[in-house]
Formats: sequence, C-alpha cells, structure tokens
Amino acid sequence: MGEDTIVRRSLRSEIQKNVKENGFTLSKLSELSGISTGHLSEMLNSNPPRAITVNQLDAMATAFGFAPGWLYELYPEECLSEGKISRPRLVPYLVRCAEIGQKDCIEAAVSKLLENPKYITILFAVAEQLFESKKWKESVPFYESVIDNEKDSHSHQFVISHYRLFRAVQGTNSEENWKAVIRFESYRKRLLENYQLDALLQLANVCYTLRRWKDVEKYADELRELATIVYEDELRKRNSSKSSESFKAERHLVVYYGQGFLLKAEALKRQGFYKAAKQYVQGYSDLGWFEIMDETGQREVEKFRVWAKINSYTLDLLVGNLEVLSECISFLDAHPAEVFPALVTIMECANKHRFGVDEILERFSEYFSYTDDNLNNFSVSQHFRFRYQKAIYEYQRDRFINGLDETLRCLALADKMSNHQAFKQCISLFEKNRKYASRSQMITYHTIIEGGTQSNESSGTLINSDVGIV
Repeated sequence: MGEDTIVRRSLRSEIQKNVKENGFTLSKLSELSGISTGHLSEMLNSNPPRAITVNQLDAMATAFGFAPGWLYELYPEECLSEGKISRPRLVPYLVRCAEIGQKDCIEAAVSKLLENPKYITILFAVAEQLFESKKWKESVPFYESVIDNEKDSHSHQFVISHYRLFRAVQGTNSEENWKAVIRFESYRKRLLENYQLDALLQLANVCYTLRRWKDVEKYADELRELATIVYEDELRKRNSSKSSESFKAERHLVVYYGQGFLLKAEALKRQGFYKAAKQYVQGYSDLGWFEIMDETGQREVEKFRVWAKINSYTLDLLVGNLEVLSECISFLDAHPAEVFPALVTIMECANKHRFGVDEILERFSEYFSYTDDNLNNFSVSQHFRFRYQKAIYEYQRDRFINGLDETLRCLALADKMSNHQAFKQCISLFEKNRKYASRSQMITYHTIIEGGTQSNESSGTLINSDVGIV
C-alpha cells in the first residue's frame, strides 16, 4: 500500500468518521450535500476511489456543520495520481484557498508545485482566475510566485504577471502607486498590443494622480502612436481577402486613441501650456471618422465630444476668457455627469482671475456635498482638488472660518490618500491662516496631523477630477 493511498484514506477516513458520528446514511449525506448517492459511494467505498472535488468537499463540510476549509490541509494529495498533478482539481482548490484565506494550505501546495518548473503554469492559471473574478488582492501572491520562479523573462505569463501586479496594487496609496509604476513600466513594450494599450492607459492615469505630468505625456504619446498603428492594421485586415480575427482589447479601440489625445491635453493644461493643450483637445473632439465602429464605439465617440466641449470651455477660462462662462454653465446643466469635474477647473479659474462664483456654487451645491456616505474611495482625489481650490477661494474673500473648514477637509483627504505632498500643502495653507481658527478647528487639525484619522491604504483606484480621464 503506497503513501498516496494512505493520505487519500486519511481524507476519506475523516469523512467516514463524521458519517458515523452523525448517524448518516449515504442517502442522508446525499440529501444534505447535493452529491448523488452513487458518487458518494464511489468516493468512499470504491478501490481506487472516485476523486473528490473541492466543491464537493465544501458541500460535505456544510452537511456536517463545519466551516469552509474543512479538511483542506489533506486535500492536495487528492490532486496527485502516481506523482502527476491534476490541474482540474488543483486550480479550483487553490482559488478556493485564496478566497477563504487558507494561507498555510496555499504555501504547502505552492512549495510542492515549485519542485517542478513546468507547474508554474498552474500558479499562473490560479492568479488569472482570481484576477478575472476581481479578487485582485488574492491574486498577488500567485503572480509574485510566477515572477520569482519563471526563468524566461520574455514569456507571456512572466510579462502578464508583471502587468496584473501593476493593476492589482493600484489605488492603495500614492507611494505604492509610484512603486507599481517603477516595477512595471520597463515591461510594458513586451506585452501584446491589446494588453499594451490598456497598460499605457493605466500608466498614464496613475501618473496623473501622482501629478507627474511629463510621464503622463510620455505614456499618452505612446498610447496615441500604438492605437494608430493598431487602427491602421485593422483597416488593412478589413480590406484584405484573408479572414482574420478582429482586434480585441479591454476597451474599444477608439477609447485608447481618444484618451491618448485627452491625457496629453490634460497634462499640458496642468503645466500651464493652454494653447498647446487646446490643439490636443481638437484631436478627440470629433472622432466620428473612426471607421472601426459599433454601437459601443459610437457611445464612446459621443463621450469624447462632450468632454472636448467642457475642456475647451475650461481652457478658455484659464486664459481669462470669461465670456464663455455662462455658455459653459448652460452646457453643464444639460450634462450633469460632467458638473463636478468641471467645477474643479472653474474654481481654479476663479482663484486665478479673481472672479466670484458664489452663484455657481449655490446652483450646483448638490454635486459637492461633503459626507462620509457620498465620499468613497473612487472620488477621494476628485474631492481633494475641488476642496483645495474652494479653500483658497474662501480665503481670498476673507471668509476664513469657511476656508479653514475646507482646508481641514483637504487635510483629511490627503491623509486618506497617503499623499504626503498634498498633506504638506494643506498644513502650510492651514498655518498661514491658523490665527483665525476656532478652538474646535484647532482640535480637529491636531487630531489629523497626529494620526487620528490616518489611513495608509484605501481599496479603490483614485479617479482624477478632470473631465474624461478614465
């Protein structure tokens, strides 16, 4: 009798023991677990026995009243047969271990797998399944194992693992986001074009949240160039008599092309190059000429048209052309989804050119009410920029209590993002006006800077406040 048989019987002996202790017949266990009586008999009584899937093990655990993960420490040998690993059973097992936090079981199984380099593909499959199920955090250890043990740095699974890791850690905090960019960016051009397009878009977006404008420009330029190459290649395929698969990426191809222009324009705008930015706005203002189009693409083209209109207004305002303000407000009335992002730039323009926007703020007050309920991880960065500009606006009008309230909100938001530069900016702004602070404002201030509300990580991706950044 071999060692494998003993281990399998050990797993089955535990099941048999619980059948006996609960006074169950196989029919009763079948009724409670949903597993057919015939299959149960083959699992527990046949020689050799029928293999047990991890879902069946979970079903039996529920029948016996145990928590998920029952007998998981014994299950890996169920995936072995004469020294060979059963991928169809092992992958679901490791996925399930990750889902319920069975780290010890994962470590034991991974250690066994890594004895043979060819089994790295199983770890990659587990990571991909978790990632596709939006369990990004759980996928990280498996991608890291692939990277650490894959010898071919140009292999598909090695490069994709770097890409997935980059995506998985986004949104934790500013420092971690930048580290993720540094780790991944040298691998971006090894990706296949469909992945590379999205990688460039993600790199540009992360750098935008980090205010690294030159990096945003670099990735936006690469994004436009690659999207153009792919577009022209797809047109050639259409005109060719040879049949070929159409290009598939995470987003419609027109999104990558348009975002290449939009991101470039936004980076130029944030550096004060308004005239140059307007030229790039024109690049995505009318993408109706795009030939590779479907209903989804048409919706994206319309989004770009709206964003271009709003961003053109804000660029005019930034150079002091206040004549467009009323037209801009009317446009926002017709496009409420763009109100809050546009308000950020309107506030910046109001501070720069010293004009009042109290009526506008009152008109759109419902879009920026500040409560814990409507402030989620997806709008932290957006709210920070608005609140910072509004604080400056209040100070300029000698409404110091209001300005200090907004500054404290900014300080809390900067802390939530773990954005140290923004945190220091807020401290500086508060200190310049602290002589006007009330006692309660001073208490709140000291609570925040001493770490009373500090949160080193947040689970969502930070979204920019500028119109059209995706």
